[in-house]
Amino acid sequence: MSTVQGARARARIEVTAAIKDEARKQLAQDGAAKLSLRAVARELGMVSSALYRYFPSRDDLLTALIVDAYDAVGQSAEHALAQQRASASPATRWTAVCRAVRAWALAHPHEYALIYGSPVPGYSAPEDTIAPAARVWLVLLSIAREAHRGKGIAPPRPPAPLRAEAERMAADLAPDLPPAVAIALVAACAQLFGLVSFEVFGQFHRVVEDREPFFVHAAEQLARSVGLVLPA
Repeated sequence: MSTVQGARARARIEVTAAIKDEARKQLAQDGAAKLSLRAVARELGMVSSALYRYFPSRDDLLTALIVDAYDAVGQSAEHALAQQRASASPATRWTAVCRAVRAWALAHPHEYALIYGSPVPGYSAPEDTIAPAARVWLVLLSIAREAHRGKGIAPPRPPAPLRAEAERMAADLAPDLPPAVAIALVAACAQLFGLVSFEVFGQFHRVVEDREPFFVHAAEQLARSVGLVLPA
Protein backbone atom coordinates (compact mmCIF):
# COMPACT_ATOMS: atom_id res chain seq x y z
CA MET A 1 0.00 0.00 0.00
CA SER A 2 1.39 3.43 -0.96
CA THR A 3 1.90 6.22 1.55
CA VAL A 4 -1.05 8.13 0.07
CA GLN A 5 -3.33 5.09 0.21
CA GLY A 6 -2.27 4.39 3.79
CA ALA A 7 -3.02 7.97 4.80
CA ARG A 8 -6.45 7.76 3.16
CA ALA A 9 -7.22 4.50 4.96
CA ARG A 10 -6.21 6.00 8.31
CA ALA A 11 -8.28 9.10 7.63
CA ARG A 12 -11.31 6.98 6.79
CA ILE A 13 -10.91 5.01 10.01
CA GLU A 14 -10.65 8.23 12.03
CA VAL A 15 -13.69 9.83 10.39
CA THR A 16 -15.72 6.63 10.81
CA ALA A 17 -14.83 6.55 14.50
CA ALA A 18 -15.80 10.21 14.90
CA ILE A 19 -19.16 9.60 13.22
CA LYS A 20 -19.85 6.67 15.54
CA ASP A 21 -18.83 8.64 18.61
CA GLU A 22 -21.16 11.49 17.72
CA ALA A 23 -23.96 9.02 16.96
CA ARG A 24 -23.48 7.47 20.42
CA LYS A 25 -23.84 10.92 21.95
CA GLN A 26 -27.14 11.30 20.13
CA LEU A 27 -28.24 7.90 21.40
CA ALA A 28 -27.56 9.03 24.95
CA GLN A 29 -29.38 12.34 24.48
CA ASP A 30 -32.34 11.46 22.28
CA GLY A 31 -32.51 7.68 21.83
CA ALA A 32 -32.02 5.53 18.77
CA ALA A 33 -35.37 6.43 17.20
CA LYS A 34 -34.23 10.05 16.75
CA LEU A 35 -30.78 9.28 15.37
CA SER A 36 -30.22 11.55 12.37
CA LEU A 37 -27.40 11.49 9.84
CA ARG A 38 -27.93 15.17 9.15
CA ALA A 39 -27.60 16.00 12.84
CA VAL A 40 -24.44 13.90 13.12
CA ALA A 41 -22.96 15.63 10.06
CA ARG A 42 -23.86 19.06 11.45
CA GLU A 43 -22.18 18.39 14.80
CA LEU A 44 -19.04 17.17 13.04
CA GLY A 45 -18.95 20.12 10.66
CA MET A 46 -19.52 17.85 7.65
CA VAL A 47 -21.94 18.21 4.77
CA SER A 48 -24.50 15.41 4.63
CA SER A 49 -23.29 14.19 1.26
CA ALA A 50 -19.82 13.58 2.72
CA LEU A 51 -21.20 11.54 5.61
CA TYR A 52 -23.24 9.39 3.22
CA ARG A 53 -19.98 8.13 1.75
CA TYR A 54 -19.33 6.45 5.11
CA PHE A 55 -22.87 5.41 6.00
CA PRO A 56 -25.39 5.49 3.12
CA SER A 57 -28.37 5.55 5.50
CA ARG A 58 -29.39 5.88 9.12
CA ASP A 59 -29.95 2.13 9.23
CA ASP A 60 -26.38 1.49 8.09
CA LEU A 61 -25.10 3.65 10.94
CA LEU A 62 -27.43 1.95 13.42
CA THR A 63 -26.21 -1.46 12.26
CA ALA A 64 -22.59 -0.41 12.79
CA LEU A 65 -23.39 0.79 16.32
CA ILE A 66 -25.32 -2.38 17.09
CA VAL A 67 -22.49 -4.60 15.86
CA ASP A 68 -19.99 -2.60 17.91
CA ALA A 69 -22.14 -2.96 21.03
CA TYR A 70 -22.62 -6.69 20.61
CA ASP A 71 -18.90 -7.10 19.97
CA ALA A 72 -18.04 -5.06 23.06
CA VAL A 73 -20.22 -7.02 25.47
CA GLY A 74 -19.12 -10.26 23.80
CA GLN A 75 -15.48 -9.30 24.20
CA SER A 76 -16.09 -8.54 27.88
CA ALA A 77 -17.59 -11.99 28.35
CA GLU A 78 -14.74 -13.68 26.50
CA HIS A 79 -12.13 -11.76 28.49
CA ALA A 80 -13.78 -12.68 31.78
CA LEU A 81 -13.68 -16.36 30.83
CA ALA A 82 -10.05 -16.15 29.71
CA GLN A 83 -9.06 -14.58 33.04
CA GLN A 84 -10.35 -17.52 35.07
CA ARG A 85 -7.86 -19.96 36.51
CA ALA A 86 -7.65 -23.39 34.95
CA SER A 87 -8.78 -24.87 38.27
CA ALA A 88 -11.93 -22.73 38.45
CA SER A 89 -15.16 -24.69 38.37
CA PRO A 90 -17.59 -24.28 35.45
CA ALA A 91 -20.06 -22.60 37.81
CA THR A 92 -17.39 -20.10 38.89
CA ARG A 93 -16.56 -19.37 35.26
CA TRP A 94 -20.26 -18.91 34.47
CA THR A 95 -20.72 -16.42 37.30
CA ALA A 96 -17.62 -14.46 36.24
CA VAL A 97 -18.97 -14.15 32.70
CA CYS A 98 -22.38 -13.02 33.96
CA ARG A 99 -20.73 -10.39 36.15
CA ALA A 100 -18.73 -9.12 33.18
CA VAL A 101 -21.91 -8.75 31.10
CA ARG A 102 -23.54 -6.78 33.92
CA ALA A 103 -20.47 -4.57 34.41
CA TRP A 104 -20.34 -3.71 30.71
CA ALA A 105 -24.05 -2.90 30.64
CA LEU A 106 -23.84 -0.60 33.66
CA ALA A 107 -20.85 1.18 32.14
CA HIS A 108 -22.55 1.55 28.73
CA PRO A 109 -26.29 1.84 29.42
CA HIS A 110 -27.19 3.58 26.16
CA GLU A 111 -25.37 1.05 24.03
CA TYR A 112 -26.95 -1.74 26.06
CA ALA A 113 -30.37 -0.17 25.46
CA LEU A 114 -29.65 -0.12 21.73
CA ILE A 115 -29.22 -3.91 21.60
CA TYR A 116 -31.49 -5.09 24.44
CA GLY A 117 -34.00 -2.29 24.79
CA SER A 118 -37.07 -1.43 22.76
CA PRO A 119 -36.85 -2.08 18.99
CA VAL A 120 -36.09 0.98 16.89
CA PRO A 121 -39.19 1.88 14.84
CA GLY A 122 -38.67 1.19 11.16
CA TYR A 123 -35.36 -0.61 11.64
CA SER A 124 -34.85 -4.28 10.78
CA ALA A 125 -31.51 -5.76 11.85
CA PRO A 126 -29.61 -7.42 8.98
CA GLU A 127 -27.76 -10.72 9.15
CA ASP A 128 -24.55 -8.82 9.91
CA THR A 129 -25.73 -8.56 13.53
CA ILE A 130 -26.31 -12.29 14.09
CA ALA A 131 -22.74 -13.43 14.73
CA PRO A 132 -21.86 -10.53 17.09
CA ALA A 133 -25.14 -11.05 18.97
CA ALA A 134 -24.22 -14.68 19.60
CA ARG A 135 -20.88 -14.02 21.29
CA VAL A 136 -22.13 -14.02 24.89
CA TRP A 137 -24.28 -17.08 24.17
CA LEU A 138 -21.27 -18.91 22.73
CA VAL A 139 -19.20 -18.15 25.83
CA LEU A 140 -21.86 -19.56 28.15
CA LEU A 141 -22.35 -22.51 25.81
CA SER A 142 -18.62 -23.26 25.92
CA ILE A 143 -18.75 -23.41 29.73
CA ALA A 144 -21.61 -25.92 29.62
CA ARG A 145 -19.74 -27.99 27.05
CA GLU A 146 -16.61 -28.04 29.18
CA ALA A 147 -18.62 -29.07 32.21
CA HIS A 148 -20.39 -31.80 30.27
CA ARG A 149 -17.07 -33.28 29.17
CA GLY A 150 -15.91 -33.40 32.79
CA LYS A 151 -17.75 -33.91 36.05
CA GLY A 152 -19.04 -30.42 36.59
CA ILE A 153 -22.60 -30.87 35.41
CA ALA A 154 -25.77 -32.48 36.68
CA PRO A 155 -28.13 -32.27 33.68
CA PRO A 156 -31.66 -31.13 34.55
CA ARG A 157 -34.69 -33.00 33.32
CA PRO A 158 -37.02 -31.05 31.02
CA PRO A 159 -40.75 -31.17 31.74
CA ALA A 160 -42.52 -33.76 29.61
CA PRO A 161 -44.41 -31.15 27.49
CA LEU A 162 -41.07 -29.59 26.49
CA ARG A 163 -39.14 -32.70 25.55
CA ALA A 164 -39.79 -32.35 21.82
CA GLU A 165 -38.89 -28.66 21.92
CA ALA A 166 -35.76 -29.41 23.93
CA GLU A 167 -34.66 -31.97 21.33
CA ARG A 168 -35.25 -29.45 18.54
CA MET A 169 -33.26 -26.75 20.37
CA ALA A 170 -30.40 -29.14 21.03
CA ALA A 171 -30.29 -30.19 17.38
CA ASP A 172 -30.23 -26.55 16.22
CA LEU A 173 -28.02 -24.97 18.88
CA ALA A 174 -25.95 -27.57 20.71
CA PRO A 175 -26.19 -31.10 19.29
CA ASP A 176 -23.34 -32.24 21.54
CA LEU A 177 -25.30 -31.44 24.72
CA PRO A 178 -28.29 -33.20 26.27
CA PRO A 179 -31.58 -31.59 25.20
CA ALA A 180 -32.33 -30.69 28.82
CA VAL A 181 -29.13 -28.64 29.01
CA ALA A 182 -29.80 -26.89 25.71
CA ILE A 183 -33.25 -25.71 26.71
CA ALA A 184 -31.99 -24.68 30.15
CA LEU A 185 -29.22 -22.65 28.52
CA VAL A 186 -31.69 -20.71 26.38
CA ALA A 187 -33.81 -19.94 29.44
CA ALA A 188 -30.75 -18.96 31.50
CA CYS A 189 -29.48 -16.56 28.83
CA ALA A 190 -32.88 -14.90 28.62
CA GLN A 191 -33.00 -14.56 32.40
CA LEU A 192 -29.46 -13.18 32.55
CA PHE A 193 -30.33 -10.32 30.23
CA GLY A 194 -33.63 -9.86 32.03
CA LEU A 195 -31.76 -9.34 35.30
CA VAL A 196 -29.34 -6.92 33.67
CA SER A 197 -32.14 -5.03 31.95
CA PHE A 198 -34.08 -4.62 35.18
CA GLU A 199 -31.03 -2.98 36.76
CA VAL A 200 -30.00 -0.85 33.77
CA PHE A 201 -33.55 0.41 33.17
CA GLY A 202 -34.23 1.18 36.84
CA GLN A 203 -36.75 -1.57 37.56
CA PHE A 204 -34.96 -2.55 40.78
CA HIS A 205 -35.38 0.92 42.30
CA ARG A 206 -36.62 0.55 45.89
CA VAL A 207 -36.81 -3.20 45.36
CA VAL A 208 -33.20 -4.41 45.34
CA GLU A 209 -30.70 -2.13 47.08
CA ASP A 210 -27.63 -4.35 47.53
CA ARG A 211 -27.48 -5.23 43.87
CA GLU A 212 -24.03 -6.74 43.41
CA PRO A 213 -24.51 -9.69 45.82
CA PHE A 214 -28.10 -10.06 44.62
CA PHE A 215 -26.88 -10.42 41.05
CA VAL A 216 -24.14 -12.89 41.98
CA HIS A 217 -26.70 -15.02 43.82
CA ALA A 218 -29.06 -14.90 40.83
CA ALA A 219 -26.22 -15.79 38.42
CA GLU A 220 -25.33 -18.78 40.59
CA GLN A 221 -28.93 -19.93 40.49
CA LEU A 222 -28.86 -19.67 36.70
CA ALA A 223 -25.73 -21.82 36.69
CA ARG A 224 -27.55 -24.36 38.83
CA SER A 225 -30.54 -24.32 36.48
CA VAL A 226 -28.24 -25.28 33.60
CA GLY A 227 -26.87 -28.14 35.68
CA LEU A 228 -23.54 -26.60 36.64
CA VAL A 229 -22.37 -27.90 39.99
CA LEU A 230 -21.66 -25.05 42.38
CA PRO A 231 -18.42 -25.29 44.39
CA ALA A 232 -18.76 -26.09 48.06
